Amino acid sequence: MKNTPRKKTKLGSYKFVSVLFSTTLSLFIVGLFGVIVIQAKTLTSIIRENIEVQIFLNTNISEENNKQIGELLKSKPYVLEKEEGKVISYVSREEAAATFLMDTGEDFTKFLDDNPLRDSYTFSIKEEFQTAEQIAEIVEEMESLEGVFEVTYMNDLVESINQNLMKVSMVLGGFILILIVTVIMLINNTIRLALYSQRFLIRSMQLVGATKGFIRRPFLTRSFSYGALAGVLASVLLLGLIEYAKSNVDGFNLLQNQQLLLLLFAGLVVFGAFLSLFSTLRSVNKYLNMSLDELY
Repeated sequence: MKNTPRKKTKLGSYKFVSVLFSTTLSLFIVGLFGVIVIQAKTLTSIIRENIEVQIFLNTNISEENNKQIGELLKSKPYVLEKEEGKVISYVSREEAAATFLMDTGEDFTKFLDDNPLRDSYTFSIKEEFQTAEQIAEIVEEMESLEGVFEVTYMNDLVESINQNLMKVSMVLGGFILILIVTVIMLINNTIRLALYSQRFLIRSMQLVGATKGFIRRPFLTRSFSYGALAGVLASVLLLGLIEYAKSNVDGFNLLQNQQLLLLLFAGLVVFGAFLSLFSTLRSVNKYLNMSLDELY
């Protein structure tokens, strides 16, 4: 009976499929939570952008003064900008009266001699200027302008959003911390167990005079590439899930932030690569420094 030739174990090789699967799954979970955080941030931004400040002008304001206020608003850094420029809407007294008549069906000109409505400017504030203190300063600045009668905004809603956002941020921050620690431990243990079968090969290389750097190099190279590949696979899975949600969930497309998603995907690749590298380095150093009795 012929002896089956024993397959040689190559330095730096270990259970590729199990390590790649575990690392990809761990990074996918981290990425999925990251996508949820991005969607929540985008939704919050959309809500905040819909909070409007209204400036009502005096009824006797001159046309020149009216235009000066409009030009001043265009120069302010806190006024929300979109692709077409500053988002500022102007409604004249006559337009306001026509809108009132259309909405209510009541013509107040039949029992009032004058139009009581006022010219107004409406604009939204950029998210980075939406603290209670900053908005109060903006309102105070607008009220001090010549020709301004009143400035209004949804004060209670702004305070409620800021308070709830702080609470949600603290909860999400705690979950992210716990999740990252769990993933680090999972990937570290997976790689450590995978390298367990290589401990005698590492010792054999030491006995024939190989330096620690020479022994580490193939392990670190493979672990770095495996971690990066796991990050790419996790990103592809997340992208597929996002595209599926876009086509099946109404309004989901509005919550997309391509720039943050690209940063998330890049972060998963970098995180996976360096975490695998660090875990492998720890495990290899552990076996390099073990005595022969400890290896058994």
